[in-house]
Amino acid sequence: MSDVKPARLIRANDAGVTFRQRFTPETANLEFLSCGEFTLPPGSRSQSFCLPRAESLLFQWQGSSTVNVNGQDYCLGHLDTLYIPCGAEFSLANAATEQATLMQCSATATVAHPVHHSRFAEISQREDRIRHLKGKDVYLMFDVSEPAEKLVAGYTFFLPNQRSWPPHNHTDQEEVYIFIEGSGAMEVYEEPETLSFVHSVNRGDMVTIPYLNYHPVFSQAEPVHFIWCIAGARYWVGDKNKDFMKGGTGPITT
Repeated sequence: MSDVKPARLIRANDAGVTFRQRFTPETANLEFLSCGEFTLPPGSRSQSFCLPRAESLLFQWQGSSTVNVNGQDYCLGHLDTLYIPCGAEFSLANAATEQATLMQCSATATVAHPVHHSRFAEISQREDRIRHLKGKDVYLMFDVSEPAEKLVAGYTFFLPNQRSWPPHNHTDQEEVYIFIEGSGAMEVYEEPETLSFVHSVNRGDMVTIPYLNYHPVFSQAEPVHFIWCIAGARYWVGDKNKDFMKGGTGPITT
């Protein structure tokens, strides 16, 4: 029996795993955060990746996938997140019959913390990981209780016809919002008098939020869901400032 394996023809238009860089710190007016998007056709498998100077979070936006980190498999379902430490080797595979899409947020890091898999099906049932605001719920998928250098992340789900309130900004956190469901609008501004960034946002859009910018979101006729990913000091605004949870009347700076 011959041990010689047969050749394979890979056509130019055959589907394969793709990575699309959405922004880097330089292109997004940020210091730490980068963001990209993996697309995995059915039955596909990626090569190995390694970011020696960055920690990452993967967000399973569409479909499901298996992520291998340093030889260990993690099966990601809808809206699961996976923390990948700096210097870890990882690869992605999609054994399902539907396309899978994962968002990747990365921030510079020097310390390798443990891999952490957060399952949305579990987190969404834990009241200690949910913050209920007027017209919206916040799910703390990767909170300060999980070891990391800079990253904190979660999901916010808006009901129709809602807005962020009160407006808030950060002195020690930069952020990105990644819209994964519905359509609405978003403002980003340093002061109300200088408000010039007002955009409609749709599924797949991203908005970067440098330091000291207020960043309200508005839903309209349909619910709006988005990923929020922070790099910097590790807290969520509502846990640090209780006036935010009370729906205070004035702007909040953390």
